[in-house]
Amino acid sequence: MLLSVNDLHVYYGAIHAVKGVSLEVNEGEIVTLIGANGAGKSTVLNTISGLLRAKTGTIEFMGTPINTMAPNKIVQLGLAQCPEGRRVFAHMTVEENLEMGAYTRPNSSIEGNLEHVYELFPRLKERSKQISGTLSGGEQQMLAMGRAMMSEPKLLVLDEPNSGLDPRSRKDFQLLLQRLAREDYTILISSHILSELADLCTSIGVINGGVMVQQGKLENIMLAIDSSNPLRITVLNQVPKALELLRQDPQVSRLSVDENKIAAWFSGSREEEAYLLQKLVDAGILVVSFAREHNSLESLFFHLTGETEQKSRNTETFGNTIG
Repeated sequence: MLLSVNDLHVYYGAIHAVKGVSLEVNEGEIVTLIGANGAGKSTVLNTISGLLRAKTGTIEFMGTPINTMAPNKIVQLGLAQCPEGRRVFAHMTVEENLEMGAYTRPNSSIEGNLEHVYELFPRLKERSKQISGTLSGGEQQMLAMGRAMMSEPKLLVLDEPNSGLDPRSRKDFQLLLQRLAREDYTILISSHILSELADLCTSIGVINGGVMVQQGKLENIMLAIDSSNPLRITVLNQVPKALELLRQDPQVSRLSVDENKIAAWFSGSREEEAYLLQKLVDAGILVVSFAREHNSLESLFFHLTGETEQKSRNTETFGNTIG
């Protein structure tokens, strides 16, 4: 295990901002923290990176306790954070900013890492001699990420990296994450643009009111939620026979039919779903499609936090975001 956070409690004065959060990140994973504004996502990430101190709880990175370490010592171990807000040295050139990132970790190869960052961010190479303060918001975000990656991190921590970016920059960011995933980078990221992360993250943590509501492999959590959704079955022939077979299965609680399309509320496992499909095929029924109706990452968030999408729309502009 690369990162282990156990029973973390963080206060801002009398405000109990993080309440017993535990979190695990394994090598090669992309773990996404999701939650509403003020839920505690940034507080958790800043505490992991040493920018804040926890009142109680433990944080271990590669087996080393880092609770009381200074941020620069944590970076030297191989944990690099790109904080919210696109923090760059505005008076320096792009290349000077990147080189500063390499100096934070001993034995980093400035030349080799610079070449790799320029490969990931071609626009940074084009603007390598440009003063950083004159870059666009999206380019400054790329620069902040590139600088964090110059230290050859074992774990890259990204706090709301796509916040405030225009559509083109958000798309560039999504493509970059896909590239980093292919290169087996380990990433811990908080974000409110859920639709852009559903196909990338291997594990999620849902934070609500400073509490980790759920954490684990995305497919396992989605499967648990999806289990209450119907199987959508489309057949080409013998609809009455298909319905009769489904009625005979004790794990089918309800059925509905619209011409050749059947919805079956089925409580069995994935293996039992496969067996049910085989029964239909063995009976001579031509099955065109057979799949569980899936929830989106947004609906999963609302399910786990007890919120409703309408409530979110009434309090903020949702538009695939949660804040």
